[in-house]
Amino acid sequence: MAEIDKSLPNVKQTLNIPNPQDVAIAEQEVQQDVENPVDVQQNEDGSVDINFDPMAMNPGQDMGHYSNLAELLPDDVLDRLGSKLHQDYSDYKTSRKDWERAYTTGLDLLGFNYDDRSEPFKGASGATHPVLAEAVTQFQALAYKELLPAEGPVRTQIIGLPTPDKEQQSQRVKSFMNYQLMDQMKEYEPEFDQMLFNLPLAGSTFKKVYYDELMQRAVSKFVPADDLVVPYTATSLDDCESIIHVVRMSENELRKQQVGGFYRDIEVNPTHINETEAEKKERALEGVSKGRDERMYSILECHVNVDLEGFEDVGQNGEPTGIKLPYIVTLEEGTRKILSIRRNYEVGDPLKNKINYFVHFKFLPGLGFYGFGLIHMIGGLSRTATAALRQLLDAGTLSNLPAGFKMRGIKMRDEAQSIQPGEFRDVDAPGGNLKDAFMMLPFKEPSATLLQLMGVVVQAGQRFASIADLQVGDGNQQAAVGTTVAMLERGSRVMSAIHKRLYAAMKKEFGLLARIFKLYLPPIYPYDVVGGQRQIKQLDFDDRVDILPVADPNIFSQTQRISLAQTELQLADCCSGEKLLRTHKFNGTRAN
Repeated sequence: MAEIDKSLPNVKQTLNIPNPQDVAIAEQEVQQDVENPVDVQQNEDGSVDINFDPMAMNPGQDMGHYSNLAELLPDDVLDRLGSKLHQDYSDYKTSRKDWERAYTTGLDLLGFNYDDRSEPFKGASGATHPVLAEAVTQFQALAYKELLPAEGPVRTQIIGLPTPDKEQQSQRVKSFMNYQLMDQMKEYEPEFDQMLFNLPLAGSTFKKVYYDELMQRAVSKFVPADDLVVPYTATSLDDCESIIHVVRMSENELRKQQVGGFYRDIEVNPTHINETEAEKKERALEGVSKGRDERMYSILECHVNVDLEGFEDVGQNGEPTGIKLPYIVTLEEGTRKILSIRRNYEVGDPLKNKINYFVHFKFLPGLGFYGFGLIHMIGGLSRTATAALRQLLDAGTLSNLPAGFKMRGIKMRDEAQSIQPGEFRDVDAPGGNLKDAFMMLPFKEPSATLLQLMGVVVQAGQRFASIADLQVGDGNQQAAVGTTVAMLERGSRVMSAIHKRLYAAMKKEFGLLARIFKLYLPPIYPYDVVGGQRQIKQLDFDDRVDILPVADPNIFSQTQRISLAQTELQLADCCSGEKLLRTHKFNGTRAN
């Protein structure tokens, strides 16, 4: 009898069996090998079709909805899939090569490293104008204070008519989520802080929200834009066909995931860290360099749609539809070995919509998938300001340390050393006037016009980045209220729009966290806080309470809040004065 290949579920196998006796024997042997029944049908040509049940492949394996399907597939299927996904990753990286180059070269404008220049002369100035660094730092400090206050970033509001039960539920959800973000999720605050610094530089950053099996809690981690790769045609994370997250993992951490059952327990040799140009530039600015023996795993976590062999989508007629289903396929970049394949849609979802784990934070909306940052918008102004600053410094250096020509025959002692202030050095002259033996090159003092031009360029960059001080208090204190409001609105227009985009992204992030709490919390979860004990119910995370950031989407700073309050007070005083004046006029009319 031909040997039955039990490597794939949902696969029909054709066996050439000459007589019905052999058919009965084959059916009996197959039923002994598996626990679930096997459908064996005889064809007219003497062959049989054997339909394997997916659960029959490995009876001892936990075949839950989110189980690792890579444990059930043969190596040839896994190798083909791993090679295809790795090729897609390489193509996606190539398609965004110009974006990476612009981001990498723009990092030099921060001026974290001083350049020792030898052109146009040795010792020329290598200073970088801090207009870009100032804009990034001030944005980060402003957004961090406003979006992540000390008491927690979450507030709630009731959907529909408020009731006492809904109000209690709303308070429980607010207290629990702030407790989780500020106390239990140790990585949230530093990762959010780092994300706000990278955001104005790259224009796009990401947060990944998921449940960590090892830590047994929800996690929200910062993902730099250079570690998340999407296809060329992608416009947003929601309709993206493929999302590939590059994860750096140590050998010990990978082993923990394998022993815990999250990844396949196969041998994968670690390789040297394969850094991108952006990562190399970031490490150089940080002052860190890679050692010779540093070996890490580069894990490619691919959120893709795949028509997985053996687990095809089946229609009502029982035949494969050819529709690709969402999976999370994890492979090691160096060896292309697949470590896990898991379904990426909810249990019982008839539409099989993919579950999104990523949130896209944009500084400014770009022309495609990635947003624009300050490197793209004021990078040219920063380069111009840096060039003007270096020219001014070089002009001052040349005018203070002049050079020129001397007549042949003039000998000066220690001529290789520069003359110090207050020092007179002996000169052997053949005769004649000493000043006629030297000719100074016509170096000019630093140009006042160039200094003024640099100031114009810097002011233009500051206006765009909204880091110039609001000049509301320096203006005419008797100005009309409408004029003051217009000045305030004009100075905060760009920053207010950026703040609203961050507000919308944070709301989406809190929604992903609420989904995790709804899935993994016990029915009642008590937890201790300062001053007592509280509890949260799993049913509290329903559609009756909306979870929002505590920040106001219309106000992005305390300065703006105070200025608006002062303007409203001035407006109220004006209205009360006009009302009092009208009252006096009315009383005077009645007296007459």
